[in-house]
Amino acid sequence: SAPEFLMSQLQSGDSALMQELGDFPDDDLRVELVEKECRTVRHSVPEDGVELDPHVRDCVKSYIQPWLVPIILDVLCCPAHTFLFFHPMLFVLPHTILTLVLLYSPQVKSPTLAGLSDDSGRTLTSSDFNLRSLTPDQRVEGLLAFNSHEELDRLNQEARQGNRHPKLFALYPPPDEEDAVEIRPIPDCPKEHIGERIMVRCQSIKFEIDIEPIFATMALYDLKEKKKISENFYFDLNSEQFRNFLKPHTPHVDNSTLAKSAIFSITYPSQDIYLVIKIEKVLQQGEISDCADPYMTLRECESAKNKDKLEKLRGQAETFCQRLGRYRMPFAWATVKIIDVVSTATQDRDVPDSDTLKGVKSSSIDRRAQLPRRNSERFSTTDEQLCNISAFKPATITINSIFKQEGDRLSDEDLLKVLAEIKKTSNPQRRIKTIPGYIKLDMSPVHDTPVACLSTELIPLIPVPEKNTRTIKEVLEFPSSEVYVPHNIYRNLLYVYPQRLNFVNRLTSARNITIKIQFMSGEDPRCSLPVILGKSSGPELLQEVYTPVTYHNKSPDFYEEVKLFLPAQLTERHHLLFTFYHISCQQKQNQSGSCETLIGYSWLPILNNDRLQTGQFCLPILLERLPINYSLHTPEVPPVKWMESHKGLFNLEVQAVSSVHTQDNHLERFFTLCHALEGGATFPLRVREEKIPENKLEHELKLSIISLSSSSLEPLVLFLHLVLDKLFTLIMQPMVIAGQTANLAQIAFESVVSIVNSLHNSQELVRDQQGRNSLLATYLYWVFRLPDPPRDIHNAGSDTVNYTMGRATAVSVGNMLLQSRIRSSSNPDIPAPHTSDEDAEVKSILSVKVQFHEELALQMVVSTGVCRENAYKYAWFFFELLVKSMAQHVSQLDKRSVPRRCRFSDRFKDDISTIVSVVTAEIGTILVKQQKLSLHTEKVNISLAFFLYDLLSLMDRGFVFQLVKNYCNQMSAKSVSMPTLISMRLEFLRILCSHEHYLNLSLFFSSPASAPASPCPSISSQSSGSCSFQEQQRILGLFELSQEFKQQHYLTGLLLTELSAALDMESEGGKVQRKAINAIYSLLCAHDLDHRCAKPEVRAKVAALYLPLVGIIIDSTNYLDFTVSDTRGGKNKTGGPEDDLQNVPPINQSVAMAIAGNPFNTLGRNVLVAMASMQGKSTATLAADTSRHLLVCFLWVMKNADKSLIQRWTVDMPPSQLNKLLELLTICVSCFEYRVSLTQALQKSQQAKMQLEEALLRGMGARGEMMKRVGGSVVAYFLRENLRWRKDLTQWRQTNDRQDKTKAELDQEAVISGNLATETNLIVLDLLETIVQAVPLAECKDNVVGGVLKVLLHSLTCNQSTTFLSHTFSTLRAVVVKFGDLLFEEEAEQCADLCQKVLQYCSSPVDENRSQACATLYLIMRYSYSNNFSRVKMQVTMSLASLVGKSSDFQEEYLRCSLRTILAYAEEDTEMQNTQLPSQVDELLRNLNSILSDTVKMREFQEDPEMLMDLMYRIAKGYQTSPDLRLTWLQNMAEKHNNRKCYTESAMCLVHAAALVAEYLSMLEDHKYLPVGSVTFQNISPNVLEESAVSDDILSPDEDGVCSGRYFTESGLVGLLEQAAELFSNGGLYEAVNEVYKVIIPILEAHRDFRKLASTHDKLQRAFDNIIQKGHKRMFGTYFRVGFYGAKFGDLDEREFIYKEPGITHLPEISHRLENFYSQCFGDDTLVMIKDSTPVDKKQLNPNKAYIQITYVEPYFDDYEMKDRLTNFEKNFNLRRFMYTTPFTKSGRPRGELQEQYKRKTILTTMHAFPYVKTRINVIQKEEFDLTPIEVAIEDMQKKTRELAVATHREQPDAKMLQMVLQGSVGATVNQGPLEVAQVFLNEIPADPKLFRHHNKLRLCFKEFIMRCGEAVEKNKHLITSDQKEYQQELKKNYNRLRESLRPMLERKIPELYKPIIRPRDSFKRLSFRRPQEENS
Repeated sequence: SAPEFLMSQLQSGDSALMQELGDFPDDDLRVELVEKECRTVRHSVPEDGVELDPHVRDCVKSYIQPWLVPIILDVLCCPAHTFLFFHPMLFVLPHTILTLVLLYSPQVKSPTLAGLSDDSGRTLTSSDFNLRSLTPDQRVEGLLAFNSHEELDRLNQEARQGNRHPKLFALYPPPDEEDAVEIRPIPDCPKEHIGERIMVRCQSIKFEIDIEPIFATMALYDLKEKKKISENFYFDLNSEQFRNFLKPHTPHVDNSTLAKSAIFSITYPSQDIYLVIKIEKVLQQGEISDCADPYMTLRECESAKNKDKLEKLRGQAETFCQRLGRYRMPFAWATVKIIDVVSTATQDRDVPDSDTLKGVKSSSIDRRAQLPRRNSERFSTTDEQLCNISAFKPATITINSIFKQEGDRLSDEDLLKVLAEIKKTSNPQRRIKTIPGYIKLDMSPVHDTPVACLSTELIPLIPVPEKNTRTIKEVLEFPSSEVYVPHNIYRNLLYVYPQRLNFVNRLTSARNITIKIQFMSGEDPRCSLPVILGKSSGPELLQEVYTPVTYHNKSPDFYEEVKLFLPAQLTERHHLLFTFYHISCQQKQNQSGSCETLIGYSWLPILNNDRLQTGQFCLPILLERLPINYSLHTPEVPPVKWMESHKGLFNLEVQAVSSVHTQDNHLERFFTLCHALEGGATFPLRVREEKIPENKLEHELKLSIISLSSSSLEPLVLFLHLVLDKLFTLIMQPMVIAGQTANLAQIAFESVVSIVNSLHNSQELVRDQQGRNSLLATYLYWVFRLPDPPRDIHNAGSDTVNYTMGRATAVSVGNMLLQSRIRSSSNPDIPAPHTSDEDAEVKSILSVKVQFHEELALQMVVSTGVCRENAYKYAWFFFELLVKSMAQHVSQLDKRSVPRRCRFSDRFKDDISTIVSVVTAEIGTILVKQQKLSLHTEKVNISLAFFLYDLLSLMDRGFVFQLVKNYCNQMSAKSVSMPTLISMRLEFLRILCSHEHYLNLSLFFSSPASAPASPCPSISSQSSGSCSFQEQQRILGLFELSQEFKQQHYLTGLLLTELSAALDMESEGGKVQRKAINAIYSLLCAHDLDHRCAKPEVRAKVAALYLPLVGIIIDSTNYLDFTVSDTRGGKNKTGGPEDDLQNVPPINQSVAMAIAGNPFNTLGRNVLVAMASMQGKSTATLAADTSRHLLVCFLWVMKNADKSLIQRWTVDMPPSQLNKLLELLTICVSCFEYRVSLTQALQKSQQAKMQLEEALLRGMGARGEMMKRVGGSVVAYFLRENLRWRKDLTQWRQTNDRQDKTKAELDQEAVISGNLATETNLIVLDLLETIVQAVPLAECKDNVVGGVLKVLLHSLTCNQSTTFLSHTFSTLRAVVVKFGDLLFEEEAEQCADLCQKVLQYCSSPVDENRSQACATLYLIMRYSYSNNFSRVKMQVTMSLASLVGKSSDFQEEYLRCSLRTILAYAEEDTEMQNTQLPSQVDELLRNLNSILSDTVKMREFQEDPEMLMDLMYRIAKGYQTSPDLRLTWLQNMAEKHNNRKCYTESAMCLVHAAALVAEYLSMLEDHKYLPVGSVTFQNISPNVLEESAVSDDILSPDEDGVCSGRYFTESGLVGLLEQAAELFSNGGLYEAVNEVYKVIIPILEAHRDFRKLASTHDKLQRAFDNIIQKGHKRMFGTYFRVGFYGAKFGDLDEREFIYKEPGITHLPEISHRLENFYSQCFGDDTLVMIKDSTPVDKKQLNPNKAYIQITYVEPYFDDYEMKDRLTNFEKNFNLRRFMYTTPFTKSGRPRGELQEQYKRKTILTTMHAFPYVKTRINVIQKEEFDLTPIEVAIEDMQKKTRELAVATHREQPDAKMLQMVLQGSVGATVNQGPLEVAQVFLNEIPADPKLFRHHNKLRLCFKEFIMRCGEAVEKNKHLITSDQKEYQQELKKNYNRLRESLRPMLERKIPELYKPIIRPRDSFKRLSFRRPQEENS
């Protein structure tokens, strides 16, 4: 029964809307005739005036009738096409045509000290900057001009709505094609098959002598397939003179025979294709070699010598031409390999066109070309590569080898053999003689047919030339293997190839033999038909042709090809006649007449049993006159005289190229029998050898139908259209055969099924992406038309007689027909209506036609077995067949009288239901049983969906919906894995929903059960503050996927249910989720771009349809990927969250913070994933691009839904849900942030980038400019690519797909993505406003406002456009105005953020942003003035401090301007004039200004990090009174250090910050576990005590606004210290890590935070491990003393610093760095680097220059210190004293002889200990002392001895190092070496007793030294390799010599020193040494 699912009553008001959406047209699918495109100027058709055989008639008709194509009306709305038409819409708005004028703004140079040189008066402490001297920016209009909050909201709302993009999706990349199942590719229109085409033009054929006409033939041969692959092309280049020689034999010359160019087509290009040119001349006396002789011996150039000879030869030639002009002889041939030409022309792209190929070079080519058209499996796997021959540059080839023809080697086999030899060795092996000369050819690829072409049938091709031009001929290809393209034009050609004759045993004088060939239509000589194509320079068509003659050869071979046009209607009289002649070349005296002597005849009938005869034949030769009626027999009639007693002597081959003759037994038989049915046949019917009586016809026909599918593939494909047409006719037409009704429907149907099956299974044929066989798809789309209705026989009157099938009266035939009709297999049981009037009966029943679609559906239902299986396997074919026949049926109906639901019979509907249900069941069973076929089921599923989609356009929609319902029920009951099922259902629904009337179907097609209330609350109910609980629930219900919704909006409900199921499901790699989201997304896209949905009220209605989507998305925020995808629609990752982590840019820190509300900027991507999984059950997050799609759908609904409805929803929403919504909005903002992707050139500077973005996103601009940029029309730009659905879809595939985008395209992309960013963010902003405006109605205001503010602030963090920013600032101001107190009281932290963000924009270079930000900041001050001003002041100051400290590209001039503007606001604000506000603001601004001034200085020292840190330090110190700011600056310093990789200093800054926090905490609360102020930190660094807040001027911490930052908490303290520990660890100071954790651990213990404790101890363990492993290997800092001298340095003059540089820094490095920097400041000529370390005398310096002195210094420790500093770390940590030495002599030179060499040691003490918060520290104290020469010597010797000891006792001895030290000690030639020292100081005992001690000490040093040398020499003995033996002996010798020389001096003691002495021992020490020197070197 028809489903009870009809249209419900429309709701009032809906009918109007329905009008809007376009009522369902009566009929949206119809069929249209489309004229065939024809390549030729007219269709190729048989000659006129012939009565055609029915088969030929059908063929011709099918080749010329127009296509019948189904057209969907109103194509534009069909979503599948929307993108094509609508993307350009986005350019219609002036708003989006942006100007890019501002792109290249002048670069702002970052200021350096350069300014100082011109303004020497200015020192580095620049004076305060007066704010009032500036002019303020323009103020924002009407900042305070509103009377009520409502008015403010209204004004903002209007501003936001102005100039908006109506279509969100026009800005969004189009949906990914991979999932776009709803796009049905339109199959290619059937065309005649053409391969790759090459044009060959012959320029010249030149021999050494030019004496006679010559003729040429050109053809292609494929050596691999051993066959000729093209027909012949004939041409000649003879001069007028030579042509006149032949005048007698050429009655006239047709234009078409003068062609010199041919176009060859090659379907299967291979390496082995050769172009062969054969040359002939007129027959003359003599062998070929005799005739070629003059060509080889004479030279044109020696013409004087040979003049007479040549004249004589020309005369002879003329005679022969006139006599024998109609006969030719073979002469020569040449060849060229196609691939050589192509590859040379391809490789030498840049060579001018002189690339000639000398001879026949063969070159190996490895270019892989595209495969043949049909994409066959076979060809893609062949090892022999195919080659690309369509892409080469036109080339000219010269062939220099012309081979002489050999008379006994003329056949094609011989030719192929020679070619094979040439291929191997590049010239023939047997020396074939060559004739001197050359042939010049031009070759070029053909893409578009040139003018003046003729087809192979000699019909002119389009384009036709204007004037008379030389023609070009298309040469027919004989493809080297099958081509599967159905015939498309009428072609009927026959090729005859005489091959060889054998007259050897014939005694007569038959030596020069020619064959005359004629095509006869009877036996009279006049019946010779002019159908043979002529050769060059002659008539187009001939009646006879002669083969070339081989001189004196009794068994000649032939290579002739005779091409003839076959008549369309062949009879048994048609035959080929061959007449054999002997030609006498010499004219005998007594002979005057003909030169021909008749030898004999042979013939070949064209038809054999009505079938064209082709193939190889061997015919006998008749020696006497032809008998009568000979043509009716094959040549076998005995009673005549045969040569050699009837033996076959003449071999020939006949081939047809015909689109009429099937040349296949099965097809031939099938067509013959079908035509017999149509009448006009006489019985018994002759088919080949058999005769079929009438009563057997049915049986035979059935057999022939069954055997159809077993015919071979190629003919079946060639005649596919015709075969299918015939079968469909049989399905329809019950036949009356011999008085019996035969019903062939079932057999015909089975045959169709098996043909469909075999075409799908063939490896040779292509399928499209939906698995449809392309040939069938093409047939259905273009060719199929309803079979002609069965003929009305009873009207035929006299014609009835023609029906030999049963000679009955009209009436009885009618009766039989009638019964047959009734008994049509579909309705065996319909009772026949009886009336008495027979005629009336016949008439009435004949009108009950069985429709094709009914019959077809019935056949599908009743089919069984294999047939059934295949019919459903390839259901798509039958579905499309049904649809097209139904469409034709509907277009023939009278629409007005037949309502839609009565168009089709109930029985048909039942059949359709059955079919759908069977197909669905099939899908299910395959899914359960055979997973491996799942790909196939997807295809079936898709075709089913398309079937229902089409039915929606044709049938009663209620019925179709019932089918959909059944499908869904069936598909959910299966025991299949969920993902597969969902994915199946999704694709199914996606296709249905792409129906253009989907909206009407969904909006107005609800089940009668539900009569819902209107979906929009009335305005009155909305304004009333609280409304009933039911109402509230109802509104919330609208946003959920309720049962009611599913009933009302059937399709949408189904789709959303699937989406929600998919999102909740784990599937591998999120494939199902992606499918579901893409389905919704492409659907919304289609609505958005549908012109019927342009009006806002329609859009609201459509959006209401998707409200449940919002609920689904809010619930799924846990799965969204927070990261932002740059791979626009790129194929995303398939793995789970792990892959994601690597591939996705980590989320912007501040985004994370906004989402997580986490105080520390430590949130990485992983934490977010973890967070997501904590919130809900863990699911793989969606891939980034999929999340984006889902979010854009959410935004679309929000943009278009009814505002009041949304507001009511947010009011009623529970708080938890609201928080989720706000979180979702935050994610949206991050996701659609604008990422600038313009050309690299633009990314030079931050500023250019900002200006660029502003330029792009400013909401107006020169439209024309943009148009110009994109080149012509933008719309064209979009349409250019998009017209076909292609994989590389247009402009949106981001750069990762195409690297070669033009500048215009990139700009274009930037513009569009900029607009997208603006629009998406504005939608979020609208929604936030909606929420905020609903706040007064809500219970928990503060939460809501705080939440909204969070999102707003987050959106300020992202890159935004000016348009968006101005609206955001308006909203922020409205929030401040409405909820100021609430904000400043409750949301302290948010306020801080707010101040910071706003201030940031106050420094924007873009005027508009700045003025908006100023207005906002002023309002914040104004509205906080009453009770929270101090807090705001504090926050603004802190924000400024951190802003200035951190950002390197910060522009203070803009900020100053802003400060001035705010001042102006304060002064102009009339209401506030009598309050303190203006003065308070003034004071605050002054304070900010001074911070700025410091910043400017900082800016100047950007390049000099030390100076910069000093300044920052000074600023931080300036904030001693405001801990918050000091903390901010310490953090700024830490960040700067960190950026320079000075981790230790960075850590120290944080330790100082922590100490500061500790001080304040200890004031606030007194906990044992907290550090006691900064004292606790002095183990980490003594410098920390600076932070102790003891002085009285410190504010108490509980004063309002002080220490309110988040760091002044215990967790803040721990956070700072943990960061410090991390940095110490990075800097390698693992010991300090331990000290830091000592402070942290008690706090953690007190908090019982065992997780943190665990990780802390883990880190400690790592630190100690590191000490163990790397302890002694660590490199700590290197220190230098740097002194600045000269007034130019300002306050640096005469100051000395110690600089700390990284581990291994050499003096030149630091020197170079400082020199570079300061010479930039002062100029190269002003700066002087002092190269030595002697003290600088200020008086001797030039006052106009600046001097810098740099000296390397080492840490210096007293003896007592060394006891504590044992480790490497301790010797490098906490350093305050440094030392350097300066050598000098009394004479003033730095160095001298040993005895006069003194040394001065300088010890410097710094103000703080290293490491510190800075890398340079002032020197505050300097001590010096001098060493005498002998003391210097002692120090040197001690150092040498120590080096020796170290080298000798290393754990892993190093021979090289040891030898180096030894060489320096015992080497013979060491200048100022040990020996010399001893001789100078130890030779005699000094006279001065004061020196005794030194003398003795030196002696003892030498003693130890010589001992160490001995050890070293011994040690070396064990280390050397064998080749160093001599070296070792030399060392030993030197050592011994040294020891001997030193011995006397070492043994001499000073007697006085060894007298007993009473004084205590230790005083000596003091005498002899002022300072212990041991450790100092």
